[in-house]
Amino acid sequence: MGKAFDFSLIWVYLPKLLGFLHVTLFIVAASVILGIILGLIAALPRLYRIPILNRIVVVYISFTRGTPILIQLFLVYYGVPELLKLVDVDVTDVQPLIFVVITYALHFAAYFSEIVRAAVNAVDRGQAEAGYSVGMSSADVLRRIVLPQAAKVAFPNVANLTISTLKDTSLAYTVGVMDVVGRAEMLGTSHHYLEIWIALSIIYYGIVLILEYGYRLAEIRMNRFEKSVTAAD
Repeated sequence: MGKAFDFSLIWVYLPKLLGFLHVTLFIVAASVILGIILGLIAALPRLYRIPILNRIVVVYISFTRGTPILIQLFLVYYGVPELLKLVDVDVTDVQPLIFVVITYALHFAAYFSEIVRAAVNAVDRGQAEAGYSVGMSSADVLRRIVLPQAAKVAFPNVANLTISTLKDTSLAYTVGVMDVVGRAEMLGTSHHYLEIWIALSIIYYGIVLILEYGYRLAEIRMNRFEKSVTAAD
């Protein structure tokens, strides 16, 4: 049994947890950046229907969607070193943080690639054809017509995916990463579990609110010209 609840301890534990917040934020930032790059690469075979690569990407996305991220984390953390041993590569000295970033980046990329594919397909093909008719190259059509509109369609989903990734990082401690949750687990030996987890929830909720506010401002900025045109009409 834990000790009697002490509300004041929440504020005692907050700074102790915040000292490890940079690790959590690093995981999110690195996973999102790497995931966007991998997701764009994965989206190309789907968009251009490249036969073999398309099927590989479909299986990869299906597997990612169909399995818990905790299992994916263990597969990468325990499985990759074993596979590399087959080619005489030893990664036992690699920090668990690296495996965590790889896992979350691959997870992010699978969902991001589908967001990109759906957003690009949502753009009216007639606009692209109009661009070709006035002599624009494929690169110009993609850069000036398709991508700007696709970005606006995809943006809300990317925002939700980023926030979801932040919350998923709470599992990183299971492979020994000392982030805010890992620190909370260590502080839990004091038996004031409730105060610790309340403090942790305040941190996560605060970050989510900041992200939501930032994304909302960015979305307003992206759509500012559309509103101007609508008002003029």
